[in-house]
Amino acid sequence: MLDQLKDNVDSSIFGAIYKFKPPASHSNLSTDGFPCYVIAFRGTVSKPDCRARDFELNFEIIRNGLRSTSRFEIAMQAVRNMVASVGSSNVWLAGHSLGSAIALLAGKTMAKEGIFLESFLFNPPFPSAPIESIKDKKVKHGIRIAGSVITAGLALAVKKNNHNNRSEDPFLALSAWVPCLFVNKADHICSEYVGYFEHRKKMEEIGVGGIERLATQHSLGGLFMSAIGKESEPIHLIPSANLTVNLTPSPDFKQAHGIHQWWRPDPRLESTLYKYK
Repeated sequence: MLDQLKDNVDSSIFGAIYKFKPPASHSNLSTDGFPCYVIAFRGTVSKPDCRARDFELNFEIIRNGLRSTSRFEIAMQAVRNMVASVGSSNVWLAGHSLGSAIALLAGKTMAKEGIFLESFLFNPPFPSAPIESIKDKKVKHGIRIAGSVITAGLALAVKKNNHNNRSEDPFLALSAWVPCLFVNKADHICSEYVGYFEHRKKMEEIGVGGIERLATQHSLGGLFMSAIGKESEPIHLIPSANLTVNLTPSPDFKQAHGIHQWWRPDPRLESTLYKYK
């Protein structure tokens, strides 16, 4: 470990920078495919000395305010410093839960500048109603279609009211960045990523991809903030991803959301690459 990242509010360690060093017994091991440096961010912990701060930041994720927090600013500065020092191809990002939200926002910020960092996001938060938990597929699909139509309509109305005549698609600039997302369907915090990407594909198949391309970039909360004159970009919405779903049965939410599930030697995993078009 090269360095630790500390929150300036509660002084807790929320991240670390690691340098890959091959084991001495494998000195001739090729480092192709391995990261030179990994910047990793932890998830929420229940320890009394940092619990309040972590829950405050989780609330900021819901209200799309994570970008303005001092913890993210510290994380972002660490990412920029490492990229400037060793090059973007040598830096990977990783995080779990709250930490994956920080890593996602950092990767998304760099991608907007044309710098695409390998990113591995475990149980990333997707603040939304738990539509994915609905068992009836027709009902679920119907709710998602209605939601897309409403969201797209509101997005057009807000754009008109704000006299925003930009015609370019902001997702196109980000589409080359393909973070790796690891989610569990039994984890309501991240399971909506499954429906988010699957629904986009289904809307394309039924010939209304244009509506979904607009809806997929916005959240109702973000549109409300824009309507009252406050810019609020949803940090969890992304154009492309390599989505890995853990299909191994989880006895409870703690295991479905926990980081340990990804270390098991025998998980049932299903991976799908989603590229924004």
